[in-house]
Amino acid sequence: MQLIFFRHGPAGSRTEWQGPDGERPLTSDGRAVVAQAAGLLARSGLSVDAVLTSPLTRARQTAEIAADTLGCADRLVDDERLAHGLDRKGLAAIVAEHAGARSLMLVGHEPDFSATIAQITGGTVVVKKAAVARVDLDEQTMRGALVWLLPPRIFAHER
Repeated sequence: MQLIFFRHGPAGSRTEWQGPDGERPLTSDGRAVVAQAAGLLARSGLSVDAVLTSPLTRARQTAEIAADTLGCADRLVDDERLAHGLDRKGLAAIVAEHAGARSLMLVGHEPDFSATIAQITGGTVVVKKAAVARVDLDEQTMRGALVWLLPPRIFAHER
């Protein structure tokens, strides 16, 4: 199974935000870089069976942009496990619930994504805001290989 880890784009400052952290939205620049990343993924021919997202506003907005761009908005699902604390065990439960899927996009947060990718690949990565990583996963062993990691600076060339 292909797992596409898409970290949410840049959101407003925690110190300047007046509401609950879970409602902190993407900035206009955050929306732009997410749209550029999603556009590059779409042009590359990426297809996903479902887009699973943290319900936190910044992740949900990222997922909506990605799903719309990839033409799979009807397969966008909130998954509370992506909000905080995702790890190998939580990922295994998500993968089991989507047995038979060829490719899933997961939209969420740090440090969860970097830690989970490290747990399943044995390597160390840092998933910056609006970065996208692909891990090819063996569902039986829950071991995977990092195929690519696109940092957000690569999308500056898309502007």
